[in-house]
Amino acid sequence: MQKIWQNHIKQFRHYLKLERSLSENSIEAYTRDVEKLAAYSEVTFPEKSPLELELEHLRKFVNDLAKLEISDYTHARIISGIKAFYKYLMYEDRITKDPAQLLEAPKLGRKLPDTLSYQEIVQLLEAIPLGEPEGHRNRAMLEMLYSSGLRVSELTELKKGQVFEDVGFLRVTGKGNKERLVPIGKDALKYLNIYKNEVRVHQIIAKGHEEFVFLNRRGKKLSRVMIFLIIKKTAEMAGIEKNISPHTFRHSFATHLIEGGADLRAVQEMLGHESITTTEIYTHLDRDYLRQVLTDFHPRK
Repeated sequence: MQKIWQNHIKQFRHYLKLERSLSENSIEAYTRDVEKLAAYSEVTFPEKSPLELELEHLRKFVNDLAKLEISDYTHARIISGIKAFYKYLMYEDRITKDPAQLLEAPKLGRKLPDTLSYQEIVQLLEAIPLGEPEGHRNRAMLEMLYSSGLRVSELTELKKGQVFEDVGFLRVTGKGNKERLVPIGKDALKYLNIYKNEVRVHQIIAKGHEEFVFLNRRGKKLSRVMIFLIIKKTAEMAGIEKNISPHTFRHSFATHLIEGGADLRAVQEMLGHESITTTEIYTHLDRDYLRQVLTDFHPRK
């Protein structure tokens, strides 16, 4: 039975990559979720193949999962993976009825993302030591994260041919290999050019990494983890105690635009959100901001 599960999971991975065009991180997450169900099924329902499981079996798995005291977010994510797996089986005509269709995930509270104020952004950027070899690279990266609202994966995968300096735009490849054009700020372009013309030209670049914009000391493209560590270290140097990550720059970008009166549809386009409802979370941040302004400055507060 284990081999049957492995074969279906392998084909599921191909489907996620070729048909859904998901990132490697998403594919790994979905695969892990289905592997959890496979391991559980082999012990609890050893006579059942993945094609024979019904809603009652999946509900038992989900209920036992809840007893492990995992977070609601993890719980919901695993259920999402299971649902995707059975949608794939339906798509491939392996089953005629989707047993996961009525599977319910825990309701998640909508957590507002952490943001930095504009003053904190400036404070953090100015804390980057430009005298160090990686200083101009780090300044260019963080300026770009903030000025263009990029995801960290979009930054690490950015190539020279995607930067159009003459018109001040980047052509970004986002989730699902969807492309979008986003503006890049003057300061980001300034530090990008310093890095490109005064630092990067002196590097020995590893074969196959010639087109990537941002490189590590070994001449290879930077990893997501490395950018996370750079931001953590810079925040410490700037004296910022908030728990920030690369995504904080993206949240701050969107929040500051909406605080400044930007159109929600324009922000959606720049962030690459498929649905406007994803972007609408920033209108809640904006209301909090407006309420704080009223509290601080209204004469009849």
